[in-house]
Amino acid sequence: MLLDLAQWLSGEIRAFNVFTYITLRVVLAALTALAISFLVGPAMIRRLTAYKIGQAVRDDGPQTHLVKIGTPTMGGALILVSVAVTTLLWADLQNRYVWICLATTLGFGAVGWVDDWRKVVHRNPKGLSARAKLFWQSLIAFTAVAVLAWSAKLPQQTELIVPFFKAVAIPLGAIGFVILGFFVVVGTSNAVNLTDGLDGLAIMPTVRIAAALAVFAYVTGHAVFSKYLGFPYIPGAGELAVFCAAIAGAGLAFLWFNAYPAEVFMGDVGALALGAALGIVAIVVRQEIVLFIMGGVFVVETLSVMIQVASFKLTGRRVFRMAPLHHHYELKGWKENQVVVRFWIITMMLVLFGLSTLKLR
Repeated sequence: MLLDLAQWLSGEIRAFNVFTYITLRVVLAALTALAISFLVGPAMIRRLTAYKIGQAVRDDGPQTHLVKIGTPTMGGALILVSVAVTTLLWADLQNRYVWICLATTLGFGAVGWVDDWRKVVHRNPKGLSARAKLFWQSLIAFTAVAVLAWSAKLPQQTELIVPFFKAVAIPLGAIGFVILGFFVVVGTSNAVNLTDGLDGLAIMPTVRIAAALAVFAYVTGHAVFSKYLGFPYIPGAGELAVFCAAIAGAGLAFLWFNAYPAEVFMGDVGALALGAALGIVAIVVRQEIVLFIMGGVFVVETLSVMIQVASFKLTGRRVFRMAPLHHHYELKGWKENQVVVRFWIITMMLVLFGLSTLKLR
């Protein structure tokens, strides 16, 4: 929206040409999302508190979590509002990738909203049934990835890029691309949701990964940089750097309210949406494997749940004291903020390792 205005004004005042640069709009998007979240956040928290939209806490988990009962949840809606408004303001609205990523994010957010609403307002502890939730997630993910496959005009848009190797790219074809993309989007969405169990635990890794994906998006969408670094050139992908910057800015502002002790929780409306956003961006910029590396904390948290369930069903024994993994360490004696900060540190190392693939090829 503002890009169109700047392009129109640049005909009269050349200084407005500066707003056509993605790098500037990335910075402005992060600051805009940050400002919107800071301005709207306190009022939203008060409204959620007034409506008694509070968090329910499992009584079989760490006893220190019982003080969280009643803390406002569904705060992820704040992130979605900030990201949507910021993207519409600063991104190129003629770019199909922007609309696909934004629609996927909001679609998963809607699924999370219904789930949270049923749990908190209707006092239904199950919320959306697992089958219904998976159905809607699958429908949205399949539609988004199918549109990407249908609109792909270049071979590199559907190839699986293997990091650290310049010349290694696995042709997937339309069907393979859709299958891989489906699992990436749905898997990442649920992985972030499983990780969102401690104050600030999920949002900071999301911010860091989104910032790193912004770099990959910029490089992939830049003809010169992509050629120099040995990346596939995907015209238009650079605009997703603005989208990722909006996620990073909104996430940082949300962390202000979500840091220990949290004033508000993200809820499924935020966790499912942010995970889907990271997944769909990684698919567009062809960095699914790098996403797997940078999101190692999300991966391990998900694996801990799968291992726990499989072990209990097969042997009747639990591998971990409690799953997901962050609860296991709490029950071992780690304080909540220790678990959170240590997982943040691990994510930072993994993100740096992922960024190293830009040059180490």
